[in-house]
Amino acid sequence: MKIVVLNGSPKGETSVTMQYVAFIQKKFPQHELKIVNIVPQIRQLASGGQAFDEVIETIKSADGILWAFPLYVFLVHSNYKRFIELIFEREAKAAFQGKHTALLTTSIHFYDHTAHNYMHGICDDLDMKVYASYSAEMRDLFKEKERENLLQFFNGFFDAIDRDASASKLYLPLIVNGSEYTPGTAQVAFDTEGQKVVLVTDAEEQHTNLNKMIEKFVSHFDVNVEIVNLHNIDIKGGCLGCIRCGYDNTCIYSGKDGFIDFYNSKLRSADILVFAGAIRDRYLSSLWKTFFDRGFFNTHIPALAGKQMAFLISGPLGQLPNLRQIFEAYTEWQRTNLVGIVTDEAGDSKALDQALQELARRSIAYGKSNYIKPATFLGVGGVKIFRDEIWGHLRFPFVADHKFYKSNGVYDFPQNNYGKRLRNFLVGWVIKLPVVRKKVYSNLMITKMIEPYKKLLSKL
Repeated sequence: MKIVVLNGSPKGETSVTMQYVAFIQKKFPQHELKIVNIVPQIRQLASGGQAFDEVIETIKSADGILWAFPLYVFLVHSNYKRFIELIFEREAKAAFQGKHTALLTTSIHFYDHTAHNYMHGICDDLDMKVYASYSAEMRDLFKEKERENLLQFFNGFFDAIDRDASASKLYLPLIVNGSEYTPGTAQVAFDTEGQKVVLVTDAEEQHTNLNKMIEKFVSHFDVNVEIVNLHNIDIKGGCLGCIRCGYDNTCIYSGKDGFIDFYNSKLRSADILVFAGAIRDRYLSSLWKTFFDRGFFNTHIPALAGKQMAFLISGPLGQLPNLRQIFEAYTEWQRTNLVGIVTDEAGDSKALDQALQELARRSIAYGKSNYIKPATFLGVGGVKIFRDEIWGHLRFPFVADHKFYKSNGVYDFPQNNYGKRLRNFLVGWVIKLPVVRKKVYSNLMITKMIEPYKKLLSKL
């Protein structure tokens, strides 16, 4: 059978992901795996020439489709995202409809699930038959057990195609509320006490609600909010995945476009950062994705730490918990404070006015007190993945990360706490005595657990 592999790496067939595809082709020579390098040729695909039509014709002739891509900042690469937008813009859904499909990704498992959720939703929107998804750790191909798992996965995928197996949809079609936002005339401006507010958006003329939300929101500050539209930033292209930034955070685009100067001069100097965008399929626009991808010149360093962050979103965010989690996770691993997310989906203009006013008020109040709420699993878990990878396998090439992590206490490995290790060793032996174990695992466990807290409270 013929399987079309839609490659989502900017490095084409020299990517790690394509080595997994090469392994599958080697083990299943009876099937043809035709690789289409989407990301490197996105300009041709978007230009309106024959390139896009040729890809669609290739897809039409396939027995199955494999979406194969490395993770890029919680999702797919920005050019892959743009290709997905083109499918809907040019009404090419019919080429995908009813096709059997599977997902294959490579990563260090940092929010691989949000990328898989997004792509599964896209496949459901395209009315495809999703077999399953496979998230490979970058080095899994070197492990015999993981190679066996990968072979079992593709055995199942090929079998599903052969049997024309049914597939259940996980995601319902989005229902877009077309209500127009009509801002009220009441004006309340809060004293920012010198805090700098920067709002970044990709709003275009047709984004009526988003533009009105931005206008209303910025009116609640007693200073001029600097509004930066991504369309006005000179961005030559998306992240190339070259890891040139790994040594000292110097990007290959340095001096070649305006993105890095914009990021360093506008975003890093802000006290309050607001991102405003309209939902496009199940994410924001591919331009926003380019913004997040290109921000990777900071590698795994939280370059926006300590800032207040807020989102203004036009579209059905309430139907996209995956996207909301991406926003929340992004702010947590960046060590910023997510003040809130306001959307226009309720259709109640008065309530939206109040929400925008409250968002502005809290942004200022939190900024004055330098409040950063504690991270949840989204931030803690993500940082630990980076910590372990940079300490170990990825210390080279990410030299800049290692220097930052070492000097900022990110290497907080529990095994370095020798006092606790000694205590655990001694207690581990004592607890083996039945009489001690019986006493400890009764009420003594509960009272001793809160004893340090009581001592602390008595001193405060």
